[in-house]
Amino acid sequence: MKELEEKLNYKFENIKILKEALTHKSSKMPYNNERLEFLGDAVMDLIVGEYLFKKFSKIPEGDLSKLRAALVNEKSFATLANALNLGKFIELSMSEENNGGRKKPSILSDAFEALMGAIYLEAGLDKVRDIGVGLLEQCFPKIDFLNLVQDYKTKLQEITQASLGTTPNYELVRSFGPDHKKEFEIALLLNGREISRAIGNSKKEAQQLAAKIAIEKIKK
Repeated sequence: MKELEEKLNYKFENIKILKEALTHKSSKMPYNNERLEFLGDAVMDLIVGEYLFKKFSKIPEGDLSKLRAALVNEKSFATLANALNLGKFIELSMSEENNGGRKKPSILSDAFEALMGAIYLEAGLDKVRDIGVGLLEQCFPKIDFLNLVQDYKTKLQEITQASLGTTPNYELVRSFGPDHKKEFEIALLLNGREISRAIGNSKKEAQQLAAKIAIEKIKK
C-alpha cells in the first residue's frame, strides 16, 4: 500500500477505505469497491469536465462533450490505473486472477474510479483534482480534439467520396483470442481492392485503425 501511496503522493488516514477501493466483487469479501466506483465515476466526470471547460475557452459544448467522453471511459481510466500499477494491488478471486483479471481494462477502470472516490471522501475535491488532472496530463500529454476525438472512418469516407466517388467497405477477417481478451482483424476495401488491415480489441477500434492506415497511404 505504501508503494501506491507514493505513486499517488497521498497517504490515506483510513486504510480500510483504501482496501475497500481495491477489493473486486469476485473476492467474496464482506465489502467491495462497487459503491466507491459509483462515486468516483461522478467525481472524475466533474473534474474532467471542469478541466476541459477551463483549458478550452472557445470550444463549443458539443465538442467539449466529445472530449470528455474520450477521457471519461473504461479505456482511459484503465490507462490511468496502469500508470499507478494499480493491478498489482487489487484483491481478486483466484479464478479472476487466473483469467488475467489484473490486466482487464474493466477491472482496472473500476478500481481507479473507486480509488478516486475513496480519496474524495477522505480528502475532498481539491485533492482528487490534483491527482486526477496530474495523471491525465501525464498519460495524455496532447489533450486536444484532434488527438482524442479524431474519427478516421468519417475522414476517410470524405476523402474517398470526393476523389473516387465511393465509400470504404470494412470486412471482418477473423476474431481470435480468449473470450476475456478477444481481438478482431479488419480489412478495408475500396472498389473491392484491399487497402489496409488492422487488429483491435473491438471491431470499431480495428476499423478506425484500418482507416487511419488508409489515410496515411493515400496522403503519400
